Amino acid sequence: MIGSSISRNENIGQVIQSYYQLTKPRIIPLLLITTAASMFMASDGNIDPFLLIVTLLGGTLAAASAQTFNCVYDQDIDYDMKRTRTRPIPSGKVQSNHAIIFGAILGVLSFSLLAIWVNLLSAVLAIAGIVFYMLIYTHWLKRHTSQNIVIGGAAGAIPPLVGWAAVTGDLSWSAWAIFTLIFLWTPPHFWALALMISDDYAEVGVPMLPVVKGASETVKQIWIYTLITVVFSFVLIYPLHSLGLIYLVFALILGISFIIKAWQLYQQPEDKQLAKSMFKYSILYMMLLCTGIVVDTLMNRAVII
Repeated sequence: MIGSSISRNENIGQVIQSYYQLTKPRIIPLLLITTAASMFMASDGNIDPFLLIVTLLGGTLAAASAQTFNCVYDQDIDYDMKRTRTRPIPSGKVQSNHAIIFGAILGVLSFSLLAIWVNLLSAVLAIAGIVFYMLIYTHWLKRHTSQNIVIGGAAGAIPPLVGWAAVTGDLSWSAWAIFTLIFLWTPPHFWALALMISDDYAEVGVPMLPVVKGASETVKQIWIYTLITVVFSFVLIYPLHSLGLIYLVFALILGISFIIKAWQLYQQPEDKQLAKSMFKYSILYMMLLCTGIVVDTLMNRAVII
């Protein structure tokens, strides 16, 4: 596998870099943050450092596996889009069959690590995330419906379930609430990106919402989903009583800013700079909201102690 790649690269470092890029590493940190936040909440801030590290490593391997398989499946449209033409497979740096083997190894390592050192439920959930992302989203939804990211968003919402299961061995209402929060957040997050690159999607026939319904309808949906997401974020306070005042402050401040961003885009649906701003803020929103969960649980534990 490595030998055939070296002939197309100057050194082993570039080979490693090509396989690293297959995993789309920029996507993974946000998935890990949601996993960690869920683990802190599940453990009431009393998290076992070893369990945290092993679970995050297992989650990293699962996400890397899913993204690698995605690169294999989407190589045809990746080649046609200028934005993705330089990815390892369409650029010829990695062969498809080698990428499949690489993705399978990552998936097996993820399952083994979680099953042996954490628990079977977390391992099964991690693999379920890979399967859902590939079969339901990438294979079925992405190329056949403008609602692809709405349903497909469930794949990106599985990591906090993995984290919760790692700590407790089961899934409570609070775990499903975090899952639902990320599920609702995904459409405004991804549609903002889709607005920025709608021409690319149109060129390869991927029916993203901006391509099928246009910018005006897309920003309307972004506005609606943003409102629902912000309102739902308070479920963790009431009626679930899983978090307290510190999280409330985070959720209020971040939520108001999220709504303002969505409203600005709603007023100017064709403005790609506003779409870019909305996309970037959506990432910041989820990262800081998860930070709020961690801080809240740690502070509550400190008060109890």
